[in-house]
Amino acid sequence: MTIPDKIKKGTDRIPGILALEDGICFPGLSFGYHGISSGEIVFNTSMVGYQEVISDNSYAGQIVAMTAPQIGNTGFNEEDHESLKPTIQGLLVRDASHHVSHWRATESLSGFLVRNKIVALSEIDTRTLTRHLRDKGSMRGVIAVGEQDRDELIRQARTIPHIEELDLVKQVSTEKTYHWDEPCSWISEGRAEKLPTIGTVAVYDFGVKRNILRSLVSLRAEVIVVPARTSAEEVLAFQPNGVVLANGPGDPAQLEDVVEEIRKLIPTVPLFGICLGHQLLARAFHAKTYKMKFGHHGANQPVLNLATQRVEITSQNHGFCIDPETLPPELEVTHVNLNDRTIEGIRHRELPVFSVQYHPEAAAGPHDASYLFEKFFASMKH
Repeated sequence: MTIPDKIKKGTDRIPGILALEDGICFPGLSFGYHGISSGEIVFNTSMVGYQEVISDNSYAGQIVAMTAPQIGNTGFNEEDHESLKPTIQGLLVRDASHHVSHWRATESLSGFLVRNKIVALSEIDTRTLTRHLRDKGSMRGVIAVGEQDRDELIRQARTIPHIEELDLVKQVSTEKTYHWDEPCSWISEGRAEKLPTIGTVAVYDFGVKRNILRSLVSLRAEVIVVPARTSAEEVLAFQPNGVVLANGPGDPAQLEDVVEEIRKLIPTVPLFGICLGHQLLARAFHAKTYKMKFGHHGANQPVLNLATQRVEITSQNHGFCIDPETLPPELEVTHVNLNDRTIEGIRHRELPVFSVQYHPEAAAGPHDASYLFEKFFASMKH
């Protein structure tokens, strides 16, 4: 099969620069939109899946450096987007491949970045940058294309608001309630007709990934997606069999009004939290969260299931986590990260309420964590 003619190879070689708040600069070459962008610089250790990374709303306010040396060789397709419009602030790679080789590709990475006005630099020394962020922690930065004053870019980097100061969920959450009925493509293939639903699930959209919604539909849920600031009363009016607290960007401490609504739901309906939803659920029980040094961003994070003693290879994207010293006695830790022993899962000892810090829909294992959706469905009252 030949690649469609509309896929254009990127040929841009205009110099650009990444300037960090600590004064360190990295030269590069533009392969995206020509402009200036700023945000928190983080690194992602995934070897594949850059389309899902770029389209994940959990990266709102952040510039992502990919540690895999070559990015772009599979292009972009219409099926793997995790959001309607990407909110990533920029992309940094070592080698941007301008040759697209994938049968589903409809666009090159460079073309997608330009079309969505995302500034991106290649030829970045991502190994040195990653080591620097690992040692010093995630920091603010500016990426710019063309002739730039380095000192001025460093000054700008130092004036960028910290992630902890921003309500990023407000930027990415849906404004209106809507229904989602698209299942996972690999499950729906060959199905002549849609199977009847077996329960209603309300999903709080804090920046929800589409594959979470697809996973729920594939298990025959009627899925209703609601804005982040929807009240508990409005959610319960849908008479859901369960509620999912989805992923999203930023500091959970910015969402205390949302936490108050979650507290109202806890004794009423089964709850399943994912990523930011996991942190918000913990805060609803008055636990505290804190900012990590450089967070977990990648599809290769080892997590230990304490009940089974089995290791799950997981996909993660978060810069905050739960403080274990503040967990109340009614919550039990169910999963821990094997790299740094941070909390990866909790559950209520009596109520059908649980959450995980990682992404069970992302298939990093590839099916290590898919049982969590089945567990959630089992907890729902049909």
